[in-house]
Amino acid sequence: MPALLCMGEPMQEFNQQPNSENFLRGYGGDTSNAAVAAARQGASVGYITAIGQDAPGESFLQLWAREGVDSSTVKRDPQAATAVYFVTHGPEGHSFSFHRTDSAAARYTPADVPANAIRAAQVLHLSGISQAISASACDACFHAMHIAREAGVAISYDTNLRLKLWPRARAAAVMHAAIAMADFCLPSLDDATELTGLTDADTIADFYLKLCPVVLLKLGRAGALVATRHGRQRIAPHQVAAVDATGAGDTFAGSFLARHLAGDTLEQAARYANAAAALSTTGYGAVAPIPHPAAINALLHCSMA
Repeated sequence: MPALLCMGEPMQEFNQQPNSENFLRGYGGDTSNAAVAAARQGASVGYITAIGQDAPGESFLQLWAREGVDSSTVKRDPQAATAVYFVTHGPEGHSFSFHRTDSAAARYTPADVPANAIRAAQVLHLSGISQAISASACDACFHAMHIAREAGVAISYDTNLRLKLWPRARAAAVMHAAIAMADFCLPSLDDATELTGLTDADTIADFYLKLCPVVLLKLGRAGALVATRHGRQRIAPHQVAAVDATGAGDTFAGSFLARHLAGDTLEQAARYANAAAALSTTGYGAVAPIPHPAAINALLHCSMA
């Protein structure tokens, strides 16, 4: 069985191309992106979700097969569609338009959770989006986390706040309850500011360390902060020709977990993930630009030279 199981909603992506009204079809969904990122770094990865019996669903099965992501815990729902979203680009950066109401993943329930697969894993990775898409999906995520904790399986949680999906107060309550069950918390600075009202990175780290023993605060162009209850380390940013930040945080999460499972220290895994996330912004789309180890190690080597 896979060492890392990611749980959430895959989404067919349509990403606007540079200086064009044309959209390139691709793949998205934060935890699916993280699963692909981890697989590209050599981790043993599986995915937990439901997809429709439709063309987007079939395309995801093909993607996961190509990338080496185990799909044996993916449910097919003949009565619901696989979700889609559109990415557009403008002076303020990228923006998203989602079409996911009553998607197959949103219909997922606690009864669908593959308990034996979770018990056999080493890490379960979820996100705020995994919980925000519906009440039943939220319950399913908590159920999966309870199974993981009882089995001694580590839990990783990425906030990925989407205020279009739920009110800030509910998002904060649910996410903070989930983070209190997690071993790794991976908020972005923007998410953490919305959820806590805090703006200083170290103060945010202090807040989340009261809930979770390891905080990996993603600072975007400023790098990252790795914090435990015993110390913290700033991870410097990389200068790259960024064009699209879609999925960069997911690449960070998947790459970090892959290196953690490979035996890296927290700092080593975070430095690797930070470089991977930077490289993922040099192409368009969530999945296509996710780098492989050779490119990541080359960037790390250049930064150390």
